Amino acid sequence: MHVAELPEGLEAAVMAAASWLKLAIEAVSVAIILAAMLVALGRLLAQAVGRRTGDVRMGLARGLSLALEFQLAADIVGTAISPDWDQIGKLAAVAAIRTFLNFFLQRELAEEHGPRLTTRA
Repeated sequence: MHVAELPEGLEAAVMAAASWLKLAIEAVSVAIILAAMLVALGRLLAQAVGRRTGDVRMGLARGLSLALEFQLAADIVGTAISPDWDQIGKLAAVAAIRTFLNFFLQRELAEEHGPRLTTRA
């Protein structure tokens, strides 16, 4: 059965459910960014008073990378229900940004933690 053959009410219900799912995933993405920002701000303030904390920039980058994963998922859901060139372009842009960010984040993590991440024989 093709999508065009679905009963009108069922098609509308699937589209509505997908729209709500997309909105929920986008909300999770925003929440992750907010949490990462608050943690980074807390670490910056702790460093300002002389306490040692983890790498602020790397922690924030991990949060942004995770948020981009959720944003990509939301865009995939949105593209699945209404694929137009604008949606496909947005999906491609988010995928490219996510790939670029993750590549350099993983490279920096490997450089920073390289000796500790290797397995012992």
